[in-house]
Amino acid sequence: MTSESKKNLSLLIITIFFIAFIYGTIKAMDIVDKTHVGTSDGIYRSYVTTSKEIQDKAFTLTEYCSDAPCKVQALLDFVTNIPYHTTTFQQYSAQKTIQQNFGDCDDKSNLLISMLYALDIEAYFVLVPKHIFIITSIEDKDLANRKGLWVNGKKYYILESTAKNSRIGFPLHYDLEDIDVIVEPFSNEKLSIENLEWKE
Repeated sequence: MTSESKKNLSLLIITIFFIAFIYGTIKAMDIVDKTHVGTSDGIYRSYVTTSKEIQDKAFTLTEYCSDAPCKVQALLDFVTNIPYHTTTFQQYSAQKTIQQNFGDCDDKSNLLISMLYALDIEAYFVLVPKHIFIITSIEDKDLANRKGLWVNGKKYYILESTAKNSRIGFPLHYDLEDIDVIVEPFSNEKLSIENLEWKE
């Protein structure tokens, strides 16, 4: 092989590595963009999943349900009965939270919202100082008299993953001003909040 051929081959290899590096960097930035959201407490990292394991778990837990409230409550019952345990420096995936049978508000909320997503049930993360909970909008006459978080004129019910055996429509234990951001968990987009109310 001539020195000119070696030089051309070296340039080709360098170009390929450079393109691969740029592609990898763009992909990593896209992943970060879809899993991280800025809050007043810092950066929140989402661990939501669409894995078949979590989808199967959601369908198994709700197989005897015929309506959305039953499905949501069945998933909530499962998650709230996973013991609460906080780990300061580590967040766990939905699968890992099930396997280890413990989690904090992040871990348990990520698990719950991943299973809700598997069943096509609308749900969002609500971030308040040092805590996260979920809201969902479901139609049910038995829930109509229960207070909810009204976001831009639409009623949502709180799902509290850390309160054992809690029900759909958990009370709001924060001031409305404490609500930092409301996030669509899979696109990681913040909802534009024009109006918030806590009422029936």
